[in-house]
Amino acid sequence: MKYSSMLLLSASLLSSAAFAGSNTEAAVGGALGGALGSVVGEHLGGSTGATIGAGVGGAAGGMVGADKRSRTEAAIGGGLGAAGGNVIGQRVGGSTGGLIGAAVGGGAGGAIGNEYGDDDDDRRHYRSGHPGKAKGHYKHKHKHRH
Repeated sequence: MKYSSMLLLSASLLSSAAFAGSNTEAAVGGALGGALGSVVGEHLGGSTGATIGAGVGGAAGGMVGADKRSRTEAAIGGGLGAAGGNVIGQRVGGSTGGLIGAAVGGGAGGAIGNEYGDDDDDRRHYRSGHPGKAKGHYKHKHKHRH
C-alpha cells in the first residue's frame, strides 16, 4: 500500500498539471475525490463498490474545485472520468490500477467538464442581431389605456 499511495500522488499531480489556469482546482478535486471514493467503495463493496465510490467521489471533487458556473459540467466529467478510469485500471492492474485510473480519470474529467462549462457559458449569452431589439421585432413601449 505504501507504493500505491506514491503512485496515486504522482498520477494526481500529473493529471492536474496537464490543465492550466482555473481548471487545475477541478482536476485536483476530481482526482482526489475519485481516488478516495475508490478506496472507500472497495472496502464497502468490492470492485463494484470501488467503481461507484470513484464515480461519486470524482463528481464531488470535480464540483468542489470547479468555477461557480461550471459545477454541473465538472461534476459530470469528474464522476464519469473517475468511474471509467477505475474500471479500466482494475482490468489492467487490479485494485491499485483501479485507484490510479480513478485518480487520472477523475482529474481529467473534472478539468474537461469545467472547461466545457466555461465555453458553454460564453455561448449562452451571445445573441445575434442588434442590441435593444428582441430577436427581429420591436417591443411596444407604450401602454394601452382602456
